[in-house]
Amino acid sequence: MKTLKFDVYGRFTVEIRREGDRWRAFRGGDGKWVPVPDLLIPPDILESELPVYLDDFYHELARPGQEVRAVNQC
Repeated sequence: MKTLKFDVYGRFTVEIRREGDRWRAFRGGDGKWVPVPDLLIPPDILESELPVYLDDFYHELARPGQEVRAVNQC
């Protein structure tokens, strides 16, 4: 299982896991990861496209100059 973490505009962290042929999204905090049911990532999205996809999904939370960025890879 591939796991990627993204900082979303400095507000929260999203963990994206590749499980078989699908992506699953979790929102983290305080050592707990909760599924994000409305964040459905198409299975054909490439790993390199995830920051843009997350930015498209969460864009209403952004302020000028903020971005979605990868924080680490496991």
